[in-house]
Amino acid sequence: MSESSVHTSPRAASGPARATPAGQEPVRHHDHPTPVLGTLGLFTVLLGAALPLIDFFIVNVALPTIDRDLDAGPAMLELVVAGYGLAYAVLLVLGGRLGDMVGRRRLFLIGMAAFGITSLACGLAPDAWTLVGARVAQGAAAALMLPQVLATIQAATRGPRRARAMSLYGATAGLSMVAGQILGGVLVAAAPMASVFGESAGWRSVFLVNVPVVVVGLILAARAVPETRSDRPAPVDVPGTLLLALSLITLLAPLTEGRAAGWPLWTWLSLALFPFSAYAFYRVERRADRLGRVPLVPPSLLRLDSLRRGLALVVPFSIGFGGFMFVIAVALQQGLRLGPAAAGLSLAPMALAFFGASLAGPRLVRRYGTRVVTAGGLIQAVGVVGLALTAHCAWQGLGIWGLLPGVAIAGLGQGLQLPVLFRIVLSDVPPEKAGVGGGVMTTTQQAALALGVATLGTLFLALVPALGMRDALVVTLLAQLAAVALTVGLSLRLPRTVG
Repeated sequence: MSESSVHTSPRAASGPARATPAGQEPVRHHDHPTPVLGTLGLFTVLLGAALPLIDFFIVNVALPTIDRDLDAGPAMLELVVAGYGLAYAVLLVLGGRLGDMVGRRRLFLIGMAAFGITSLACGLAPDAWTLVGARVAQGAAAALMLPQVLATIQAATRGPRRARAMSLYGATAGLSMVAGQILGGVLVAAAPMASVFGESAGWRSVFLVNVPVVVVGLILAARAVPETRSDRPAPVDVPGTLLLALSLITLLAPLTEGRAAGWPLWTWLSLALFPFSAYAFYRVERRADRLGRVPLVPPSLLRLDSLRRGLALVVPFSIGFGGFMFVIAVALQQGLRLGPAAAGLSLAPMALAFFGASLAGPRLVRRYGTRVVTAGGLIQAVGVVGLALTAHCAWQGLGIWGLLPGVAIAGLGQGLQLPVLFRIVLSDVPPEKAGVGGGVMTTTQQAALALGVATLGTLFLALVPALGMRDALVVTLLAQLAAVALTVGLSLRLPRTVG
């Protein structure tokens, strides 16, 4: 018996493939226990992966209009961003565990439906506090949905198909983070012209656009995504879940809210509590492992060399990526006075270059191994330096065309790194722990993205009054360059081949 199983009705198990419209792959029901993720199923789960990442970044260009319409203020705007990110990061590993237990397809459907409902609540929010509450709920829904994507790919693909699926997942993740701001800018600019909501339609549309996408996703998932689960599901690790939540909250909440709130006493107390809560989480998980229980994050999983080394690179990469996306949105709109559409579209070359590099990644990895990651980091560094020089020398009148070379080169380098890192992290994770492995990786990525917004974003905004927007951006880009350099250095310690 395989570690994962596909569940179909008796009639479906014995019947032939159903006819499908031209151009679509037929959904076949298999008598054998190995689940098969077809092309349509892969598209569907990748759609589910794109939605949470798009929504993490889509609000960046909508924050000024939210502020004007709801009279939110800086601290409340930080909560609109941080509430989603915190709920998302805190619950991702738990979402992976629940998928292993009750079925990944089932939880994917539940999470996607909840994501659509909470997106509707965000889009119809009458005031700032309602929007914050809906964003927290939206983050929790995303945490149920996203871990099932990687777990399903791990459990329902093999060999070259898995390598291709992981490459497409990495391409989807990176493209979604850039596309979020592009789509947000276009919607904020265009929606008020054709809506009963008037000026508020711009920011409301960045949430409401999810609803029809979710409806389509639910129909496709019910038809094309196979059910998989662990044959030996473990119960929920309540102490581990609570301590992981405490650790992430005590680190991310003060860093994301501190600047806007004026660094009150609670932020410093929270940061002081973080190392103790993190150490308590480690001790509880190690003790549970020794007693033969199944902890939320099994230490045996972290002993996998590929997972440990891959995560070590995901952290600085994501810190730099998350910080850059936040800072560039503020700099283009408030510094260069670009409209939301122009600010979003200025990142289109980055998205295209990232996607192209991601698609070429599997072929390059077969030939050059993990040195593709090193090369990608060096290329990204060239792009970041180019952006810093462009901002310093040609700030006045800088627009989409002036930014194009730097963002395109940076996107090319990022596209050569992220999909390969995802493959490395999960290459040795056994199928029965696919949900946990996917949850650990996405939690690390999400926490690092939020940490990047908090640290590089705080640095940038703190420098603006003294240095001005241009020089603050240049200094922040140089700080991001340090994260890129760390990624390049760590990449030299990766094994040459990828499983």
